[in-house]
Amino acid sequence: MIRVMLVDDHGMVREGLKYYLEVEDDIEVVGEAADGREAAALAGSLKPDVILMDLIMPGTDGVEGTRLCLETSPGSKIVVLTSKAEDDLVLPAVRAGALSYLLKDVSASDLAGAIRGAASGKPTLDPMAASKMMQQVQEDREDREDQEGWTRISPREMEVLRLIARGFGNKKIAEELFISERTVKTHVTHLLEKLDLHDRTQLAIYAINNKLVES
Repeated sequence: MIRVMLVDDHGMVREGLKYYLEVEDDIEVVGEAADGREAAALAGSLKPDVILMDLIMPGTDGVEGTRLCLETSPGSKIVVLTSKAEDDLVLPAVRAGALSYLLKDVSASDLAGAIRGAASGKPTLDPMAASKMMQQVQEDREDREDQEGWTRISPREMEVLRLIARGFGNKKIAEELFISERTVKTHVTHLLEKLDLHDRTQLAIYAINNKLVES
């Protein structure tokens, strides 16, 4: 038997899930909790095979609840079962340790299949949730690349960047910093390469967005 614990702040939802799951010969609902902290305490004593976890709950939400449950019952597999594939929930839930991510419009048979898959370590991702997760991973990667570009900027290049954002041309920058126009052009080229930008306007916007100068 696959021992399942239900975590949802709505009693009617838990009752409905029990009704659908208990008709399955190989699935047994062994416990219920109304928030993440209660779930963690219960998981520590029950050690369920699979935990169906809602994410949006008062008190301790499902992301934190996932983390806490895996602390008290490391062998449990977490299947998120929630109403929406929110941008700010999908990846945090997976990072907290959730194996699968499903929406509540899933069919009873597909839910049972996901529980069986989770029990054997096989993940199931709702297509919309998978799309949101990949989008967030891409955005995180771009953020890291931006940060890497930032850390590679030299102090002199930073001075040039600030002056570009103030509207200075190459000649004026050269006069301000007591360097040649050719050197200014070299710094501008390096800034464009390091920050993966295409022109001086983008450099100015980058400096303003990162509060290097007064907007």
